[in-house]
Amino acid sequence: MPTFPRRRTPGTTPKGPRFSRLKKRFGRRAEDRQVGERGRGIYLLPNAFTTAALFCGFYAIVMAMNQRFEHACWAVFIAMILDGLDGRIARLTNTQSEFGAQFDSLADMVSFGAAPALVIYEWSLRGLGKLGWIAAFIYCACAALRLARFNTNIQVVDKRFFQGLPSPAAAALVIGFIMMMIDPDISVSARKVDWVSWCIAVFAGLTMVSNVPFYSFKDINFKKSVPFIAVFLIALVLALLAIDPPKVLWPIFVVYGLSGYAVYVWRKAKGKPVSIIPLDDEPDDGVRR
Repeated sequence: MPTFPRRRTPGTTPKGPRFSRLKKRFGRRAEDRQVGERGRGIYLLPNAFTTAALFCGFYAIVMAMNQRFEHACWAVFIAMILDGLDGRIARLTNTQSEFGAQFDSLADMVSFGAAPALVIYEWSLRGLGKLGWIAAFIYCACAALRLARFNTNIQVVDKRFFQGLPSPAAAALVIGFIMMMIDPDISVSARKVDWVSWCIAVFAGLTMVSNVPFYSFKDINFKKSVPFIAVFLIALVLALLAIDPPKVLWPIFVVYGLSGYAVYVWRKAKGKPVSIIPLDDEPDDGVRR
């Protein structure tokens, strides 16, 4: 007499080796789907600062189109502050992600690549015709190349130095010059310094894609005690910034923009290595040739 499998009563769980194998296979896939769904989420706090920096870059472009250059310059400087905060907040709150890193690079391209190029073009370079927009394009293209190189070399470079001028510092070099020229105490016409603007834009762009090492300040330990004079110097710098920001900020960024070349020449003269990327056949013990 043939036998038929018993019909499972609703609410009961099937058993047996075959069911165990199926449960293990499909249960693992369900867990993978859950992990993937969680991995596609983004962290709100650091990406909110990145979005704010992106907005400042876009706002600077709009203000430059409306010939309101002071607002455009301050928007870029605010973007610099926000760009410095988002990464630190992500590390402090343990909310780093690949999405945040890529989003930050795209925001930097707008705030420190496209925005400064368009602002200086609208302010001064437009009168130079083709040479004007070529200089603005050189700066914009070099900013994109610098950010792409930074993303690809981030795991191999010496953390103490930047490979080339950082894009926020390059933007400050360009924007700071405009702020100082439009300051009421100076008030220099853009047409009188159009070639100076051209040289600054090209210099900042080419320095971004150079191999000149610029100190990154990443090895400073803020938890370590410092002499009393250090606190006094910080207070002095803040006081000078409050008195006249344009006249204080731009010289600071000029000094930083030239510091990399000074380090490069000094290390060359001493016969020391200058490249911040270690060679494949040498151990990574600092700056390399």
